[in-house]
Amino acid sequence: MTERTVISALAALEDGPVKVQGWVDTVRDQKKVQFVVLRDETGACQLVNPRSEGREEISDTISNLAQGTMLTIEGDLKADERVKLGGLEVKISSIKVESEADPETPIADDTSIDKRLDWRFLDLRTERNNVMFRAQTTLVNAMRQYWVERDYIEIFTPKLMASASESRAELFEVGYFEGKAYLAQSPQFFKQMAQSAGFGKVFEVGPVFRADPSFTSRHATEFTGVDAEISWIDSHEDVMNMHEELMRTALTAVKEKHGDDIERLFDVEVKIPGPIPRIPLLEAREIVESRGHKFERNDLDMDPEGEREIGRWALEEHGSEFVFLTDYPASIRPFYHMRSTEDASLTRSYDLIWNGVEIATGAQREHRLDVLERQVADKGMDAAELSFYLDFFRYGAPPHGGFGMGLSRVLMLMLHQPNLREVTYLFRGPNRLQP
Repeated sequence: MTERTVISALAALEDGPVKVQGWVDTVRDQKKVQFVVLRDETGACQLVNPRSEGREEISDTISNLAQGTMLTIEGDLKADERVKLGGLEVKISSIKVESEADPETPIADDTSIDKRLDWRFLDLRTERNNVMFRAQTTLVNAMRQYWVERDYIEIFTPKLMASASESRAELFEVGYFEGKAYLAQSPQFFKQMAQSAGFGKVFEVGPVFRADPSFTSRHATEFTGVDAEISWIDSHEDVMNMHEELMRTALTAVKEKHGDDIERLFDVEVKIPGPIPRIPLLEAREIVESRGHKFERNDLDMDPEGEREIGRWALEEHGSEFVFLTDYPASIRPFYHMRSTEDASLTRSYDLIWNGVEIATGAQREHRLDVLERQVADKGMDAAELSFYLDFFRYGAPPHGGFGMGLSRVLMLMLHQPNLREVTYLFRGPNRLQP
């Protein structure tokens, strides 16, 4: 039995018999010859069938093919420079319809994103989306390889928790036998537990849940988080150094493997970051205001338009698509962020902005139990409810820090896409739980 050859591997073969399998992209049914563009998970190729005596059954089958129909084709491969699609074609000797497609497709190129998400499996059946998720695979693998080569331990933290990991305002509550549990908003607490456990350096790529009723282009109720935590740091600068090197490594891998395809399909050049500028948040707000933006909120944070403006500033002044905003006020940071020794109103923390959008938050964590307890009280939180977390620090914890980053935001910004819905395999938001 002839083994299947994926389409991307055809170019390396000599002329001769082959077997290809995939789905119908287009059919040109002409009087003397028929052409079918067959697509599989690796690419597309041209099939040809001369209308001649003895080939009537094949010709009739091709005439009735609908886009998306799944085929097994055996035939003769022949290199031909005149063929625009890859410079080769397969002359069909046998055709088997594995699965017929309905002739009327429910979506088209100009269909709205919400309608396309209803038919996501069809929406994904394009070269553009295929390349997007291959690039995501390369991106995540390069990050994982970076960490593994540097002796990090990969962990898989629970997604069912007895209490909040970030804020009660964004918790999903679920029934748990006779009681209740919450879907994890972050692996934060358990990443820190690993520091007290003596793991030193850890990372995780896993699901994160936020009960946030936002309908913006960059929010989701479930997303994939990319997290890392490291021991024995001097400050959040050490975390930023690691984070910067990680992004440079991952984007280099994507550019080397998929850069040409991304440029062809998305009209985007994957740019490798050099040194990323680092600027205190309050100074960044002054820069943004000097460029004409007025902050309407009084919480000292950076609003979305402020992020876009500081992103433009970083590109103009430093030639960088990235910028670290550092030293956030303690009033807008979690209780576990370490306060600055120079100014206790500030934290040793940062946000990473890429192309004007925040993709990550990082910080040095507070590892001293007495200080943690004070900061819990300062935030008006219940220390008893956090007792399991505070226990992590009762028997010694090293100075440590880390970051959490949204994978879909990284992909969205790398490919200059308008929203998370385009780059998430199956998006979850306030009004979407299917498919």
